[in-house]
Amino acid sequence: MDFIDYYKILEINKNATDADIKKAYRKLARKLHPDLNPNDKEAQGKFQQINEANEVLSDPEKRKKYDQYGKDWKQADQFKQQNKQQKGNPNYNYNNEGDFSSFFESMFSGGGRGNQTKYRGQDYQTEIKLALTDVLQNHQQTLNVNGKNLRITVPAGVQNQQVIKLKGQGAVGVNGGTNGDLYITFIIANQPNFNRLGNDLNTTASIDLYTAVLGGETTVETLNGKVKLKVAPETQPGTKIRLKGKGFPVYKKEGEIGDLYITYEVKLPTNLSEKQKELFLQLANSKN
Repeated sequence: MDFIDYYKILEINKNATDADIKKAYRKLARKLHPDLNPNDKEAQGKFQQINEANEVLSDPEKRKKYDQYGKDWKQADQFKQQNKQQKGNPNYNYNNEGDFSSFFESMFSGGGRGNQTKYRGQDYQTEIKLALTDVLQNHQQTLNVNGKNLRITVPAGVQNQQVIKLKGQGAVGVNGGTNGDLYITFIIANQPNFNRLGNDLNTTASIDLYTAVLGGETTVETLNGKVKLKVAPETQPGTKIRLKGKGFPVYKKEGEIGDLYITYEVKLPTNLSEKQKELFLQLANSKN
């Protein structure tokens, strides 16, 4: 396995602090994110590399193993266990952890007694950023995972911060070991004027004072288009109504949809004429 210099990938030196690593990763992630480079396969490949580098270097334990064992850091625990078991064997001369790479070269080349040991591949993690309208129905997405394009189906109704595991789509196992898995975190942004709570949506609609007092009709936007609603007379500001089945699809439950809740805001008239002001004054005086 070729050595991957994670420090070089993040453009930092080996003395970098945790804050340096975090800052470097964020800077490169913003620059190389697939959303900003949709047709640039090179940028997508580098984005996967900086994610892998950050995953290792931001974890103190993983970083320690990486600094000590280099390209073989993933097998550090197995090496230590093997070394421990072999101590006391008169034919075993391996005592220096500095020869770690040589140990594994013989181990995996067929010359050592450990050549049949299988090691599971590393798990990968990535994010997909989507808008609410993107997950109203099932749709296809193409990911670049370690230089390989992977086409997946994003299920309708997937939640913000939901993690989905794709088994066997991580790093390839060693010596016939099972592949690692790919963990995808979905980042779903709220649509302007809509707030998602579970499978329900919340929005506001403005009605004028005259419609609020006398009743009438108003047109309201939903994620699926416009709907016309009847407004009851004497509707108060803050009145909330429910439109059943106009919310969000329920994840992996075909045909089940949440509700849309609409809160009315009453818009007061401005630039009143003298006659209009007089009418309002008459209404005010009629209370007495």
